[in-house]
Amino acid sequence: MVKNIYLDNAATTPVDPEVLKAMEPYYKEKFANPSGIYSFAQEIKRDIENAREKMAKFLNAEPSEIVFTSSGTESDNTAIKGIAFANQDKGKHIITSKIEHHAVLNTCKYLEQMGFSVTYLSVDRYGLVDPTDFKKAIRKDTVLASIMYANNEIGTIEPIKELAKIAKEHNIYFHTDAVQAAGKIALNVKELGVDLLSISAHKFYGPKGVGLLYIKKGTKIHSLLHGGHHEKNRRAGTENVAGIIGMAKAAEISMEFYKNPENILKIKKLRDMLERGILEKIPEVVVNGHPEKRMENILNICIKYIEGESILIHLDFEGICASSGSACTSGSLEPSHVLLALGLPHEIAHGSIRFSFGKFNTEDDVKEVLDVLPGIVEKLRNMSPFWKEKVKGVKNG
Repeated sequence: MVKNIYLDNAATTPVDPEVLKAMEPYYKEKFANPSGIYSFAQEIKRDIENAREKMAKFLNAEPSEIVFTSSGTESDNTAIKGIAFANQDKGKHIITSKIEHHAVLNTCKYLEQMGFSVTYLSVDRYGLVDPTDFKKAIRKDTVLASIMYANNEIGTIEPIKELAKIAKEHNIYFHTDAVQAAGKIALNVKELGVDLLSISAHKFYGPKGVGLLYIKKGTKIHSLLHGGHHEKNRRAGTENVAGIIGMAKAAEISMEFYKNPENILKIKKLRDMLERGILEKIPEVVVNGHPEKRMENILNICIKYIEGESILIHLDFEGICASSGSACTSGSLEPSHVLLALGLPHEIAHGSIRFSFGKFNTEDDVKEVLDVLPGIVEKLRNMSPFWKEKVKGVKNG
């Protein structure tokens, strides 16, 4: 049987065994609907509020500022549409970047159809938003800016604190999609100065189908879902109790894990080991993302003259799981919008692969990739007319 080496932790992480254990009672004996008035239901309601306090601690927020949602996508949609519709009397202009997750980009495109205008900021070759460009993009009718904390494809970490400060100076709401950063970087909403922040549990060893939106007290925002009075009228729908409990437990575990610098260093060492090995063994490789301001767990590369999808299929035959970028765009024949925004030409961007590490990965995983990847690349390049032309040019030169 082929060993399964999982290097796609930026897409999702396995549920931590302790998280699963914490969730299990809410599928069995603690099954009551927390909206009930009887004591059995109210016990579950108290458990949800306890989880809310834990998530508030996770973000250094107030419990009343935490709204539980079904996902990072719902959180992003609620933040952007909610602010836009609630504040359109002030203006209908929004600022975001060209490298946002599609949960943000497609929401902004939807709002453009609704009569809003959106400025999509360019980034530098490393994927960084320039605060000067951000400031210049602000108009009198700007009501919201949404810039992600860490990019899900290349790992670049944005200067959120500086951008949020500029937004505050101009009386603009600031939202950050922190889905990729949560559980890996300490998130302190008071220190960051953001008004809204999105996270999703399955990115830090919690269950899928649950996330949250931090909404700073006093923020003027419309609800996305209407129905019952759940989440203090901010998000209708019966709570995903087991998911909420699981997310809170995952947050607790991640806070403890990242308190130890050795744990972070271990993941970074694995990433750097793979990066060095690939650059030593395979010619014509481009490393994407900022060399320093980058998530410790993400390595995004472009292998020239072949397509990333073909590489991934061959890696899969070897039991190695990686991706070509965002899990939400898998199956698309178009190159990554993130890599194109960095200035990479289409033919190079098509050769992208993202390896993303988690706390359960080992050096043996890296060694296995370095054993098989060079052979895969050589095989595919031998079939590539572009590579043959490159080799021919070198020989003739």
